[in-house]
Amino acid sequence: SFFFFSSRRRHTRSSLVSWARRCVQETGYQRRVHGIIEMLKSFLWIAFAAFIAVSFCTRGVDYSTRVTSISCMVSNGYTFAVPRGYCSYGGVDSNVVANLRSAWDGGMSNVDVYMFPCVSCGNPKRQVDQLVDALANSKYGMIWFDIENYKWSNDKESNRRFILESIAQIKARGKVPGVYTSYYNWESIVGISWDGVKDCPLWYAHYDNCLLYTSDAADDTPCVDLGGRRIIKKKN
Repeated sequence: SFFFFSSRRRHTRSSLVSWARRCVQETGYQRRVHGIIEMLKSFLWIAFAAFIAVSFCTRGVDYSTRVTSISCMVSNGYTFAVPRGYCSYGGVDSNVVANLRSAWDGGMSNVDVYMFPCVSCGNPKRQVDQLVDALANSKYGMIWFDIENYKWSNDKESNRRFILESIAQIKARGKVPGVYTSYYNWESIVGISWDGVKDCPLWYAHYDNCLLYTSDAADDTPCVDLGGRRIIKKKN
């Protein structure tokens, strides 16, 4: 809505519309003015969306190396951490227990782990068990299952079975699974239309603003920002 004010006299809506139409017609710039107005409206919406994303996204970090102190990140507004828990060669990350401890001790509000599976090793249930057993005495939230192009089979059906068995075993062990992937990874590994794990929260690699979803980790905020990779979960 647009509101017109005059410090000297009031104009009726019809007189203002007539005045504006007459001015545009007289100058011959109707299309140009309309274009400028539409451009300004688009700019305002983009600016508003960017403000919302910056203002309400929780900031977090994921990492695959030993991090001894995380308090610096916390002091800079980071409240969520996801250290690697399982490696692509087929073993538990030797730093994960210490990284979980330092993340909590450093003041992080939420701490999960991510699992980079070894597809060529087979036996996805055993891999999940290895991770969960190694973290039996550690405090953490979810297990994010990493699905990206690294030694996956060319057989999409085989890949789907591996993912389903992994997710099912995470649930069987009493943990909450999530999925990390991107459009192109998902497309090449399982096919873009496959929705076999649609009940899992999604952490997707796409550098944009997320305003329509929320996450367990973000509480009531629209999204969790992990340096461009977003954790989202459709509202129930």
